Amino acid sequence: MEARLNTFGTPTGAKFTKYLIAASRVLHEADVPVPTLHLVEIRASQINGCAFCLDMHTKDALAAGESAARLNLVAAWREAACFTEAERAALELAEAGTRLADGAGVADVVWANAAKHYDEDQLATLVAQIALINAFNRGNVMVRNPAGDYVPGQFDSIK
Repeated sequence: MEARLNTFGTPTGAKFTKYLIAASRVLHEADVPVPTLHLVEIRASQINGCAFCLDMHTKDALAAGESAARLNLVAAWREAACFTEAERAALELAEAGTRLADGAGVADVVWANAAKHYDEDQLATLVAQIALINAFNRGNVMVRNPAGDYVPGQFDSIK
């Protein structure tokens, strides 16, 4: 499969994608553990059916030392004993923030659970990460970016 559009091949697409990548760097430098951010990226990408982002974020997580066993259980995080309570709260928030169209929004209980584990800046980071990965997912799904060829860190040099 080939992508419908090379977003880096157009002036506006390239500029916008570079800004999204820069935003991702800011979030990965914040005070939420990077493994948690990877889990959030992966769970939202699973829900949104974004193969490109699943390929990218699972490979980046593995390269950063995440275990294959935990990555294989992200979709079933509620039943998997390998996630911390803080990670579960982040995954729950990611699901609620990704499934806004289902009509429930982010329930107060979901927010309160996240707030038990994360301070305000960390919550801001999680909210931004969830919004950002959803933007990446939607763009990649629309243009049908294919999965499988991503190499960990391949976007690190993009400024």
